Amino acid sequence: MRDPATEVEELREDLRRHEHLYYVLDRPEITDAEYDALMRRLQELEGQHPELAAPDSPTQRVGGKPREGFTKVRHTSQMLSLDNALNEAELRDFDRRVRELLGGETFRYVTELKMDGLSMAAHYRGGQFVQAVTRGDGMVGEEVTENARTIRSLPLRVQTGLDAFEVRGETVMNRRAFERLNAEREERGLSRFANPRNAAAGSLRLLEPQVTASRRLDYYTYFLFTEGRPALDSHWQSLDELSRMGFKVNPYRTLAPGVEEVLAFCTEWERRREELPYEIDGVVIKVDSVGQQRLLGYTAKAPRWAIAYKYPARQAVTTVVGIEVQVGRTGALTPVAHLKAVEVGGVTVARATLHNEDEIERLGLEIGDQVVIERSGDVIPKVVRVQEQGSYRKKFRMPSACPVCGGTVVREEGESASRCINTNCSARLKESILHFASRGVMNIDGVGDALVDQLVDRGLVESVADLYSLTLEKLMTLERMGKKSAGNILRNIENSKKNPQPRVLTALGIRFVGERTAVFLAEAFGSMDVIAGAGLEDLQRAEEVGPKVAESIFQFFREPRNRELVERLREAGLQFTYQSTRPKGGALKGLTFVLTGTLPNISREEATQLIETAGGKVSGSVSKKTSFVVAGEDPGSKIVKAQDLGVPVLDEEMLLALLKPT
Repeated sequence: MRDPATEVEELREDLRRHEHLYYVLDRPEITDAEYDALMRRLQELEGQHPELAAPDSPTQRVGGKPREGFTKVRHTSQMLSLDNALNEAELRDFDRRVRELLGGETFRYVTELKMDGLSMAAHYRGGQFVQAVTRGDGMVGEEVTENARTIRSLPLRVQTGLDAFEVRGETVMNRRAFERLNAEREERGLSRFANPRNAAAGSLRLLEPQVTASRRLDYYTYFLFTEGRPALDSHWQSLDELSRMGFKVNPYRTLAPGVEEVLAFCTEWERRREELPYEIDGVVIKVDSVGQQRLLGYTAKAPRWAIAYKYPARQAVTTVVGIEVQVGRTGALTPVAHLKAVEVGGVTVARATLHNEDEIERLGLEIGDQVVIERSGDVIPKVVRVQEQGSYRKKFRMPSACPVCGGTVVREEGESASRCINTNCSARLKESILHFASRGVMNIDGVGDALVDQLVDRGLVESVADLYSLTLEKLMTLERMGKKSAGNILRNIENSKKNPQPRVLTALGIRFVGERTAVFLAEAFGSMDVIAGAGLEDLQRAEEVGPKVAESIFQFFREPRNRELVERLREAGLQFTYQSTRPKGGALKGLTFVLTGTLPNISREEATQLIETAGGKVSGSVSKKTSFVVAGEDPGSKIVKAQDLGVPVLDEEMLLALLKPT
């Protein structure tokens, strides 16, 4: 039986990663149903083991962090997510709770189609549109005012007696616009968007409003607020008022006296969903009276007066005629099944993801088998199970060399994904460059998504090292690139050569080697060449470098293409040696600390600096080698592990006392 604390931490890490992919980078890797299953399992474990609860758990969050590059704006009131009902029984259970909490009061529901897009708040003053903000994490969003202005269904001026108000709604891309956009991207040799929701989210958050305008986004409103509160006493009246004011409101909605009428609406639109010009994934049900909404209140992350009824995924049976391996932006190899074309929910499907080797083994799948595939409207369809083994079957084997670049393919112990470790593999090159240039790594300002797309697509950069061969003339051949901008970028590239060796090591994109580990490696070995030539046992002499991290570093430097990249970076003039600045002695020499929770008077960064200045070490995880755990408020699971291992726990005052000279 698995240790609950370990499973909880693994689930949290998985969910945080998928939230980042979904809400921040618009690149989901799993379906909503898979995400919901992970979340429900975490909620179940936290309910069974209250001692494992943590304020930073995904179960306590609404959404993802705002993406870098946009101004952050705090919402007038929180944009909460909704709890889900996945079947009739769960919807009836929601209805029962509402009736019990209202104590027999008469009430009505408003049912609305759950549109699959990006939530956005639009602010008006004096009848004029002044600001648009994405949902972000529910508390703070990104300002996208100029892009929102390009949405023709969003009025720029409204006739109303309200001096200042806010509308909230969904930004969507209809199916026809989505298909046209993907066709254009294919013609230009660019990757397709996975679904209309991702296309809408990506389009609204572009840095160029002209491109957003060409994407033909639509905006449907569903809330009217004044001073951060509902403007009217009835949600139905608010929808009518929004429509009267000139906002686009979805016409497919009902005012239902009870749950039976709600279920009838849900059933009807599950049957008719393909008639719509846009994607929906369910129905939103809200108590109509705002007064009763206040009475029902909220949980930590969702209102008790509303719920989203999610439609089940659509399925069909077909035959696997082949399996192709695709290489993603992070180097992960993903097997994709080529299918005998079949219609699923009105859409012809000819491919489905198989995720990884373990999934193929779990399914017992071979080429030639009949399989059940599932399409949930949000990502590439997936294979659910083998329906019937084929009469002629062929086993699939993951290639040992990358199908794109021929580089070494590695599968780390305990991981499901195989990866190409060639940093310059063309399939992952854009991601490698963005990581290399990012803030906190080589910090090359101006080298962002739009520029990297052009540099790679036009063949100006075929290796990360090619950044150091760019010229003013080459940059000025790019779209919307003037002489001044090009000069600034070249200056920033040149300045990046001054970054210390740990930054360069981090920039190489070695798995598990972030800024902290890179510093430990530099402290232990001094030279990039020594690190590159070190054996597995030698590498583990560095702090916090265990067998898994050591294996990743070792494999990276054994790939010839990576060694070639390192040599080119050396020739470009980057820093390859490091002089340690760590104190040789001090009050805390030889002691290892782990920080957890919020300290009352000093930040974690300040505490780390104090400890290291006094000769101590700060680790990210608790082990038998930990000397002390320093705990503040809401310390999380590290405090539990410290108690299990018998590691002494200090508060801030006790830490400061240790730092005082004797």
